[in-house]
Amino acid sequence: MDSPYAKELQTAVAVIRQAAKLSQAVISADDKGVIEKDDLSPVTVADFAIQALLTATIHGAFPNDRFVGEETSADLRANPVLLERVWALLRRLDDDVAQGRCKIPESPDQACEMIDWCGSGVPGGPESGRVWVFDPIDGTKTFVQGQAYAINVALLEGGKQVLSAVGCPTLPADPQGRFSNDTVDPTGKGSLISAVRGYGTFVRPLFGSPEELEGHRIQPQPDTASLVGLRGVTCFKTLASGVDDCHELIMTKLGIEFPGSDLLGWVPRWVTLGLGVANVTVWVYKKRERHGKLWDHAGAMLLFEEVGGKITDIDGKDIDLTVGRTMTENCGFVAAPKNVHHEVLKVVQETLREQNKSHLLAVP
Repeated sequence: MDSPYAKELQTAVAVIRQAAKLSQAVISADDKGVIEKDDLSPVTVADFAIQALLTATIHGAFPNDRFVGEETSADLRANPVLLERVWALLRRLDDDVAQGRCKIPESPDQACEMIDWCGSGVPGGPESGRVWVFDPIDGTKTFVQGQAYAINVALLEGGKQVLSAVGCPTLPADPQGRFSNDTVDPTGKGSLISAVRGYGTFVRPLFGSPEELEGHRIQPQPDTASLVGLRGVTCFKTLASGVDDCHELIMTKLGIEFPGSDLLGWVPRWVTLGLGVANVTVWVYKKRERHGKLWDHAGAMLLFEEVGGKITDIDGKDIDLTVGRTMTENCGFVAAPKNVHHEVLKVVQETLREQNKSHLLAVP
């Protein structure tokens, strides 16, 4: 892809491939070093190691940029055995470091420091400059089961998405049908999906020969897209935060087979939309005070926008990535091809009112 962000994209793609190596080393181990965070979500040694790897590599290439990521080093600092496992995992990349394919921290202490650059980072508004956003493992619950997960790397400038690169070790670059958590790429090469604002969305194998790694551009949604033949992606009966019955009813009203593609992680869902496997998703949280996390959406949403998708919250507001690590200016998501988004949004809002859930809207 020839764009003003060629170096940034090249750096992101290269380090994601190294991060995927680390993740696959952990996923094949019996003990994945799983601990439970305060919000009851799991985190593994791979999450910590990959966040340190991404930060070290991109900081080496762009030393003035800042970072936001999901993890902090608190658990590592409190658990020397866990920290040593993370450091041992990073040292598996010594040969790649020597050949200039990536960088790792110089010590376990520096690994903790770099993880915390992300863990305390915030995106900022129009004057915030360049901020990289990482989700080292999106879909940790499925990752530990050997199922679908993603490594998400995004670049924001002034709080706006300008670059996305996502590695999906289990999802194929040449999809032949719907995706689910247990979809396995029969080639074993996985997929790497990327986008630069204004330059389209591209897909290539995560691993393969130099010729294969060139990739190809995803064809945009046609301007003539209609409600007929829409394909959905969701997460059904797996997450407690969503209103499953409303999601199902909305899709039924739109004539969309439900659940369609069904994935736990938000980043794999945005990938599914970017690849054209699906072209609509709706997510209504059970409570207005529930909001998305920046690293689950930043950058990955650009994959769909660059193929002609439009994304708002359930009130029809544009998604605001500037407010902080939690996206408190928005509630839920509605994503669809641009020319039918307003019709999908109308069905979402009408359904919530009919189901006595109008309190979930800003204007009941």
